[in-house]
Amino acid sequence: MSNRLEKHRQMRRQAQLGGGEKRIEAQHAKGKLTARERIARLLDAGTFQEIGSFALHDTLEFGLEQQQFLGDSVVAGFGKIAGRKVAVFAQDFTVIGGTLSLAHAEKICRVMDLALENGLPIIGMNDSGGARIQEGPKSLAGYGEIFKRNTLASGVVPQISLIMGPCAGGAVYSPALTDFIIMVQNTSYMFITGPEVIKTVTSEEITPEALGGSEAHNAVSGVAHFAAADELSALELTRRLLSYLPQNNAENPPWTPPQDDPSRADEALNHIIPEAPNEAYDMLEVIERVFDRDSFLEVQADFARNAIVGFARLDGHAVGVVAQQPQYLAGVLDINSADKISRFVRFCDAFNLPLITFVDTPGYLPGVAQEHGGIIRHGAKILYAYVEATVPKITLVTRRAIGGAYVAMGSKHLGADLSLAWPSAEIAVMGPDGAVNIVYRKQIEEAADKAATRAALMEAYKERFHTPYLAAARGYIDEVIEPRETRPRLIAALEILADKQKTNPPKKHGNMPV
Repeated sequence: MSNRLEKHRQMRRQAQLGGGEKRIEAQHAKGKLTARERIARLLDAGTFQEIGSFALHDTLEFGLEQQQFLGDSVVAGFGKIAGRKVAVFAQDFTVIGGTLSLAHAEKICRVMDLALENGLPIIGMNDSGGARIQEGPKSLAGYGEIFKRNTLASGVVPQISLIMGPCAGGAVYSPALTDFIIMVQNTSYMFITGPEVIKTVTSEEITPEALGGSEAHNAVSGVAHFAAADELSALELTRRLLSYLPQNNAENPPWTPPQDDPSRADEALNHIIPEAPNEAYDMLEVIERVFDRDSFLEVQADFARNAIVGFARLDGHAVGVVAQQPQYLAGVLDINSADKISRFVRFCDAFNLPLITFVDTPGYLPGVAQEHGGIIRHGAKILYAYVEATVPKITLVTRRAIGGAYVAMGSKHLGADLSLAWPSAEIAVMGPDGAVNIVYRKQIEEAADKAATRAALMEAYKERFHTPYLAAARGYIDEVIEPRETRPRLIAALEILADKQKTNPPKKHGNMPV
């Protein structure tokens, strides 16, 4: 027995070395942690329970007969984050470049299956050269099995992908199927076809970083949701993100004892909306003043910046926040912001996070590029997402809510449980310029002083229609409140809606515009 125990211990030590000391040193030289170091820093100390540490790839594969490593090129298992159980896997670049073999894929699938059966979040750390060429269709089959599980787990348990090195070809589709992607600046990238292939096919020249680095996917494509300065920051961000999320779709988000007064009124909110209707203000300041102090975590902060989405806490309760940002494109809705908002709303609904929506938008962005790019189809996603959502929904109009954008942004007509407005709210079919030109065109044309007549008609129109009181008179707005009262009113409303019970008509699934 003692000989067998010693052999077992030797094998364990061998497995923990991955590709060996030299390859570990090479990984560190790139400013990157190893798979095991990443897991150790992500999880609570001493909680990692590994599975598959003795797995081996098929020895029949061409060129790899002498390159077998215990555990192959991925480390997988279970542990805890802030005392809560999670499933985790980390690809090991020190072992054959982290390439995915069938054995590699089977370990990931095993962890995902157990996570789904037990209602645990899944965290995957990607650092891989892609499919293992020597295994041919077996590695491709492995990817397919992972994709299937990503899809089946969607909306059942939270899935988070950390891109901590290369992620190319078919490998990118697993992260794309998860809920959140966190990229590390300067050391991670994602793309379907790399710079060399693009140069060969299209003659375009571009670096890997410019093509698929953190900035490209956080600011341009919208594929990623967070950018971290380094790996330790990415791991800490993952821990923070999970603090807002439930373990699965059958649980409520975790409650955190609040460090902020629930009755706190903020006089500065009474003066935050500028007198000039076209002057911008910072909606992020509104959010920071309303929710529990320092609790807001913005998602996709660098993409479609005319929209804001993220998580916050109200009296310790986790909620999803959706808003317009008047500082960018006046908070207009366009293709990218529609995608950003609708996907976030659906995530919150899947995982029982109440939705708080702040509205200040002049409408949809006009233009040929938007129309030909499918703004109708993309804009419809917001409508679909809000109607589909059965979680508590509270909407606050801070300033402009014009035309179809008023309806789309969580209005009562789409199922909002409570609709509030500030006195500065302007709820109308269109802006005063367009409305007056259409409704009073003949009167203006016949007037002796066209400019004066038009100005007077605009003032009358704004006085009558660009207020929240007409909508409040019809019951479309439940209450017009002082801005300073926003925090306590939202907390009280959330308390009332905490036990909301609503289900949609039974169906296999809807056909969301995509």
